[in-house]
Amino acid sequence: MKKKELLKETVKHIDIKSFDSTKIIDSMKDMSFSSREIARASEILKKMIDDKDCTVILTLAGSTSAAGCMQVYVDMVKNKMVDAIVATGASIVDMDFFEALGFKHYKGSQFVDDKKLRENYIDRIYDTFIDEEELQKCDDTIKKIADKLEPRPYSSREFIKYMGNHLTQHSKKKDSLVQAAFENNVPIFCPAFSDSSAGFGLVKHQVENKDKHVSIDSVKDFRELTEIKMKAKTTGLFIIGGGVPKNFAQDTVVCAEVLGKEVSMHKYAVQITVADVRDGACSSSTLKEASSWGKVDTVYEQMVYAEATSVLPLIISYVYHNSEWKKREPQEWSKIYG
Repeated sequence: MKKKELLKETVKHIDIKSFDSTKIIDSMKDMSFSSREIARASEILKKMIDDKDCTVILTLAGSTSAAGCMQVYVDMVKNKMVDAIVATGASIVDMDFFEALGFKHYKGSQFVDDKKLRENYIDRIYDTFIDEEELQKCDDTIKKIADKLEPRPYSSREFIKYMGNHLTQHSKKKDSLVQAAFENNVPIFCPAFSDSSAGFGLVKHQVENKDKHVSIDSVKDFRELTEIKMKAKTTGLFIIGGGVPKNFAQDTVVCAEVLGKEVSMHKYAVQITVADVRDGACSSSTLKEASSWGKVDTVYEQMVYAEATSVLPLIISYVYHNSEWKKREPQEWSKIYG
């Protein structure tokens, strides 16, 4: 097949505002197994958002943004359901920033000859395709942003802020998480920022500017996120997948203690994952296990073992139609960094 035939049908992002999942979530409350867990997770997230003292931290790992959930996260930011984000670089750069530049993800198939995809310069995320040539344009845009900045170390939050500012002038898409977060003062942290399309752009930038260049300081990220934990009255985690973002957000409790500041454990926590805890694949622990490290309280916590794209829209639609997000004052944590 030719490239145009393979990249024909685009992935469409689900709109949780267009339907109300209240009836199905309410029905799940009286069921068992995963259904009841999904319903309880929905209620806990609602409690986080309704708690006026709670800073809600969204953590993203995996490819849910490319798979059709990108608009879900944008709506959470725009409707004051999220106060800070910790994500993989791929979620923010290769998926969201990539689409904001005017590119698309395409419906594909996992049952393909990957050698043929390579011949056509197409990258595959399970059953989703990306045009590698377009992805390299994303790399180049990151480089151009870095070229304009003062040569010094930046936290990923700082650099992503400049990405958001870039999109206010150059975005080709109505809704972008990077731009929405920038405009609503919601900081985004990518502790493994270079493990993404951004890494290629920054490498090109450093090669061309060997003596004076931009670099990403992940320790500064950790300090800045911990500052939010220390200033927040209470915190809740909404975890998609696991990985570095999950542990990075959880560890702010321990980091604050190391700095001599006594803080409470994360009061609320919901994690959606398909990983098994027995072999350490669940980013090393369940939320209950994280309590032994002093990271997460166990009163309002819920593990949901499901592939996120299948349950996330139901949960967020429920919260959108039932929580008091309209009355919620945005935390605007980006403002504490000047």
